Amino acid sequence: MERNQLRRQVAVVRQSLFDQGYLDEQFVQLEELQDNDNPNFVEEVVTLFFRDSSRLIANIEQALERGPLDFNKLDNYMHQFKGSSSSIGAKKVKDESSQFREYCRAGNADGCMKSFQQVKKEHATLRKKLESYFQLVRQAGPAETASRPVRN
Repeated sequence: MERNQLRRQVAVVRQSLFDQGYLDEQFVQLEELQDNDNPNFVEEVVTLFFRDSSRLIANIEQALERGPLDFNKLDNYMHQFKGSSSSIGAKKVKDESSQFREYCRAGNADGCMKSFQQVKKEHATLRKKLESYFQLVRQAGPAETASRPVRN
């Protein structure tokens, strides 16, 4: 019974990530690529995203600290960051990345600074939420999958 309760809790947490706008349809598409041969596929992809995106955040931070701002370079970094965010379905992070890029195109340094703080905040929030989600998924264990009856 406890396993079923955990599975229900996983479903509720997962749905809340969509309802709150943290995830979009791309996350569902990632889940569809997961199978019995690779049961941790989504978690592995998300882990890679956070590792790579943390490096990009550090690059953007360094570029923002140096003056004068190179808006093309910042836009290129954020373009990569946005693409990575899109690939895992990180909706809020992607949306904030788009806002940052608009400020870059407008040459708005203050806008870039404020927007980047929001990007970092959404990134950190998503990381915490997904870490909790995947911990719950691991506790629930693999779902039983329906199999066809064996015929002789």
